Amino acid sequence: MEKTDHAKRTRNEKILNCLFQKPNAVFKLICFPWAGGGSIYFAKWGETVNDLLEVHAVRLAGRETRLQEQFATDIYEIVDEIVTALLPIIQDKQFAFFGHSLGSYIAFLTALSLKEKHKMEPLHFFVSSASAPHSKFQLQIPELNKLSEDQIRHYLLHFGGTPKHLIDDQEFLNHCTPILKADVGIVKSFVFDPPSEAPLSQDITCFIGSDDIIKDTEGWKDVTSGKLDIHMLPGDHFYLLNPDNENFIKNYITKCLELSSLDCY
Repeated sequence: MEKTDHAKRTRNEKILNCLFQKPNAVFKLICFPWAGGGSIYFAKWGETVNDLLEVHAVRLAGRETRLQEQFATDIYEIVDEIVTALLPIIQDKQFAFFGHSLGSYIAFLTALSLKEKHKMEPLHFFVSSASAPHSKFQLQIPELNKLSEDQIRHYLLHFGGTPKHLIDDQEFLNHCTPILKADVGIVKSFVFDPPSEAPLSQDITCFIGSDDIIKDTEGWKDVTSGKLDIHMLPGDHFYLLNPDNENFIKNYITKCLELSSLDCY
């Protein structure tokens, strides 16, 4: 029995990366990465974010400590394993979700699954650089399997988020291209029909860069009976990598959760 429990904990820790554990934290912030991304960027938030928050970053298969695992091909498989990993750590404390781009959709479906199967919802849902899940607007992403290496480099440079010196590094490109292809496949296959009624009830906050090509963030109001707030910050699709924007987001999340928790009583 102990071996089984240990194996489950080890598995869950592979899926959820918490670099800075805070036993006295009031909230748990679960962060979901963008297509091609890993867990490290968000996991590092735990060091600088307010001590009220303990940060757990989702780590998808095929990267970091899960490098030997097959990439997921179905977004619902991803959601199921995240829910399994989350359940042991969200029983005793309030929690919130933050997702960037693809991560917003994984976070959204995870919230739906938790509500439908376990009667649990995040205290607040923070969306970043993502149109509403049922929006007619679809981000135009090329078929990466049909692109040459030079074309992939051009795409990465145009889309932002990856330093040029890394894009020019052949070893980095060899490593990241399969991950990006797998995640783009998930993005392209994701479909969510317009809801007849709001499936969620918590407030949603959308962050977006002023120069982002994403449209229809207003559509997120259709998936919750709670409030929707939209904040535009300077920058492109990866505006959050700007230190000033990152600090704004972390401070906003802390204040927002403090206020949301008061509303619960």
